[in-house]
Amino acid sequence: MELRTLRYFVAVAEELHFGRAAARLHMSQPPLSRAIKQVENEVGAALFDRSSAGVTLTPVGTVLLDEARALLAQAERVRVRVAVAAGAASVTVGILGGGTDPGATRLADTYRRQHPHVEVRIRESDLTDPTCGLRAGRVDVALTRGPFDETGLTVHELRADPVGVLLRADDPLARRDGLKLADLADRRWFLFPEGTDPLWQSYWNGGEPREGPVVRAIQECQQTVLWNGTVGMTLLDHEPAEGLTVVPLTDMTPSRLVMAWKEGDTNPLLRSFVRIATAAYRDGASLRKGPSW
Repeated sequence: MELRTLRYFVAVAEELHFGRAAARLHMSQPPLSRAIKQVENEVGAALFDRSSAGVTLTPVGTVLLDEARALLAQAERVRVRVAVAAGAASVTVGILGGGTDPGATRLADTYRRQHPHVEVRIRESDLTDPTCGLRAGRVDVALTRGPFDETGLTVHELRADPVGVLLRADDPLARRDGLKLADLADRRWFLFPEGTDPLWQSYWNGGEPREGPVVRAIQECQQTVLWNGTVGMTLLDHEPAEGLTVVPLTDMTPSRLVMAWKEGDTNPLLRSFVRIATAAYRDGASLRKGPSW
């Protein structure tokens, strides 16, 4: 089996949807389906059960998924070791400022364990650049949030998180169990500076033009609400500063946590980072869906 077709299989196995897997691989669905059929012919068994209810892994597919992930991980380690030997021993990661994420902690631990000789340089970005300096060439990969202009970039979703509205704790709306954007129509919002990506600005302003003070960082967002009584969107699970609270927004789509890098970048350190990050956040999702004790 070729590593390329194993990557195709893993994408379908993780997405459990041929269309989403094709989009993730930046290819059309027919050649992807043919490649999967070729792998099934090689192993002599079906890898997926296809029905009107969706796509599921067969027992053979489950075994192959474990083996394929191990093979692809080993191939990445070989590439990284060669890159390190050739002198390419660092990768720069852009992170959108404003708190820590358990997925990022798992990612850091795994990457350090697998590539102890690779230096990971971190560049924190404020809220005015959702690509964290990716377009300017200051970082190799960004851990950030969408939406933003994806031209020339490859963007992979890691997770989707519900959002809420950030309010003063004594705001009359703070007593509500949930709010809609219409409930905030007459309120002043915190805004991002002129020139900020319009897709990003529009999402965090609830899709409407707003008026209010300009902010650049999470801390400024919280302080302008605290001092001025403005409002704005934030992640529902973010811990607000003292005197503030977060109320769920029931008519807003979740915020997409994504990983982005430049299209066509073949840096083996980047490829390995992408694989490890995908696994770290996937494992985190599995843990959240598991039973509680």
